[in-house]
Amino acid sequence: KSRKTANAAADSSPKVGAEKHQNETTKKKLCVKAAKEHSIPKDLNKLLENKVMETVLDLSYVKLSVVEMTCSGDTDSEGIVSKSVSSHSDLIPGVYEGGLKIWECTFDLMDYFSEAEIEFTNKTVLDLGCGAGLLGIVALRGKAERVHFQDYNSTVIDEITLPNVVANCINESRRMGSGKDRKTSKPPSKRPRRAEGSPDVLSKCRFFSGEWSQVSQLLLSSNKPFSKYDIILTSETIYNPDYYSALHDTLAQLLDKNGCVYLASKVHYFGVGGGIYLFEKFIEEKNVFRTSVVKTIDQGLQRCIMKIDFK
Repeated sequence: KSRKTANAAADSSPKVGAEKHQNETTKKKLCVKAAKEHSIPKDLNKLLENKVMETVLDLSYVKLSVVEMTCSGDTDSEGIVSKSVSSHSDLIPGVYEGGLKIWECTFDLMDYFSEAEIEFTNKTVLDLGCGAGLLGIVALRGKAERVHFQDYNSTVIDEITLPNVVANCINESRRMGSGKDRKTSKPPSKRPRRAEGSPDVLSKCRFFSGEWSQVSQLLLSSNKPFSKYDIILTSETIYNPDYYSALHDTLAQLLDKNGCVYLASKVHYFGVGGGIYLFEKFIEEKNVFRTSVVKTIDQGLQRCIMKIDFK
């Protein structure tokens, strides 16, 4: 499918329903969700059970409407699916941070990777606020050495991110072959193919849920070997100024001294108050990073891609 037909996945509107929750957020201290690492199940077929897949830009992703119908009880221990559906909200600050949807700026960043010929080969990459994980999957296809995925909600990692990564990694040699091979192959089935063992590419991946500062602490204090990231990718994560300090500190702690961040955002998020220029000002005041807006998209709500690296 072309991007235009992926309306169910990509939404160009600001974070719907955020206004009604804004006052609640300012009245109470921001929730600090503990960090957790999610293991990759040995039975990959079970992970893809009951999942209906759609495609956009040659990437497979779990169909959200089916997740909404099938995800309940133990599979949604946080209750974010039911809360999001019942409140008709794509954002419940401190509870659900939008990871069930694929937001518009994700595609902007993917386009920029192609235009600017961003090189992922042998790089260590973090998809921060990953949601569907499409940015990290693109890095995997680009032969990254390691790709880690993080989202605020554990339900998103288990029910969306992990299945998406597995669905895009099975039969890797064919799915991640040359463009010519992909054009001549049959259109992907809506039902995911059976996973034939755990491909080598999955051994490059780790998955985390929890609030950014908690995930940073988990990574930096873990007994597992950890090296900082060459590239951090993040899309539509600066909508709420209350989160700027945690995001800035996370980037400062986890980015390699020679690394860079690619951040995609709307210029302004109505109802929650954040946006690209407000975050740029915040970074300037901290005096740790330098920033440059490398692309501006003027269709619809104005959007930008910012590159961030250490001074």
